[in-house]
Amino acid sequence: MSDDADRTASLMTPAKLAQLAQSKPKPAATPAAWLDKMASDAGAVHVARLMELRAQFEAQPGGGDLQGCTDSLAEAGTALDRLDFSLLGQNKGLFARMTGKGKTAGAEFARQYEQVLEAAERVSVQAKKLATHQQAQAAAADRALVEFEVETNGLEKIIDQGARWLQDMRGQLKTRQAEAGGDEEKLQQVKEDAARCELLVARLKLLRAASSAAQQARQAVQATAARRLALVQSLQQRIAGDVKEWQARMSPVAAAAGEGSSPAPALEGPQEAQRVLKQHLGEAIADCGQLREAEKSQAEGVAALAEHLRAAM
Repeated sequence: MSDDADRTASLMTPAKLAQLAQSKPKPAATPAAWLDKMASDAGAVHVARLMELRAQFEAQPGGGDLQGCTDSLAEAGTALDRLDFSLLGQNKGLFARMTGKGKTAGAEFARQYEQVLEAAERVSVQAKKLATHQQAQAAAADRALVEFEVETNGLEKIIDQGARWLQDMRGQLKTRQAEAGGDEEKLQQVKEDAARCELLVARLKLLRAASSAAQQARQAVQATAARRLALVQSLQQRIAGDVKEWQARMSPVAAAAGEGSSPAPALEGPQEAQRVLKQHLGEAIADCGQLREAEKSQAEGVAALAEHLRAAM
């Protein structure tokens, strides 16, 4: 048994192995019957298993609440835009202290700061939901992808073997035709075997189309999984880190503003942290859109694969 066959067997349950053992074709009674069977169902076991795995990919849920994630990121960005640093200049001076205008402006800034924190918390909640969703299906999806690749490789080997066999068979047919002379019976056998070769040619074309579609579908599934994981990591690591840095720099400013006093810290650091956070929020929104497109491409590729596999069954 080859390495790929070993890997395939290791991925199957005892019941599945028993099913395949029972479905293994019996030796044909004659060479002609063997050729007929090869031309009609070469690669059938691989095709059938690929169809089952394809159904698993089709049944997999999407990447979670992507719209909810996108909305929470957009809301956080909007909250950042509303944080009005000009309010901090209104709590300075004697007039501001006498009229209470400075305290009012500072309180408004502190309120806006709290709104950003609330929006950031909603992003965190969405990130946790996406992470839970991703982790729940990752193991099964990875297992299916490994087996899918093994089955596709097995199909490719059959295609290569069939192509080599056809080349050898056509050479033999030319020799047999030349040696037959005027023997009608031998010439008829050559003609029948040539027809069987053409049947195998048609079969190999179907298998090639199925293999190509399978490879494209597998690549789409892998690309979607990679984008989903990257988005989760971005939200839980980069965005979460940006929020933590922003809060550390902005908290003293908001506290001082809320008390109605001039903020002690300089604003360059807080404003830079705000700029970085806003930029990364925008990039995360774009990542959500790219994941949505990847899921769409995956669905299309998996659906297209079904047609090619049915044709080859």
